[in-house]
Amino acid sequence: MVQDRFGPPDTLKPTDIDRPEPGTGQVLVRVHAASVNPYDWHMLRGDPYAARLTGGVGLTRPKSRVAGIDAAGRVEATGPGVSGLRPGDEVLGFCPGAFAEYTVTTADLLVPKPPNLTFEQAAAVPMGAVTALRGIHTVGGVRAGHRILINGAGGGVGTFAVQLAAAADAEVTAVCSTRNTDLARSLGAAHVIDYTREDFTASRPATTSSWTTWATTRYAHSAAPSPRRAPWWPTAAAPRAMSSARWPRC
Repeated sequence: MVQDRFGPPDTLKPTDIDRPEPGTGQVLVRVHAASVNPYDWHMLRGDPYAARLTGGVGLTRPKSRVAGIDAAGRVEATGPGVSGLRPGDEVLGFCPGAFAEYTVTTADLLVPKPPNLTFEQAAAVPMGAVTALRGIHTVGGVRAGHRILINGAGGGVGTFAVQLAAAADAEVTAVCSTRNTDLARSLGAAHVIDYTREDFTASRPATTSSWTTWATTRYAHSAAPSPRRAPWWPTAAAPRAMSSARWPRC
């Protein structure tokens, strides 16, 4: 799927392009499945506009014609200097240009695909899980005995955040919509608040820490936390190298 200008989804079109070749430290991946994140929506629109000035997105047109970042597939070939991966290996990770049959990425942005996951399931892991991992463990320092409120618990990042916090033996309060309340409980939330029926910002439970997976209008009206509570932490950016992160058990 190629994009030659910023705009709505109809700017995307299927096109034949040359297969990329891996360079030093790079891996050619044959994509079996790719997932869509808010990141891809921003790249599609070139939004926010300030991001265009950084050079990573492109100023007047997309810097990369092929979108997508999260993928799962098989290693097709490796470039010089790559060790630990070989053709045929099943992998998942950050793969710029994931909305194509083949994509090239650096070896440190890939990890082996767990055999109990399908390619479709694995493709949904990278950005959501690593963002949650950094937010819960690296930034939040959540551990046993903590009480944590997760706003946006029914989303891609939120569902991983609930599982990671619960796995750390923290007491999780999940905030989500009605349709996701049962899901949040099944993932390990001890308490669930349906934000369509209750304003958690007006009567949120005492927590060791609070964490939101996405900035929302409702969150914007939140009162400042009291000294007894840790500050609200925004979603952390994905790490440069996935191999340095502890992956959640799938």
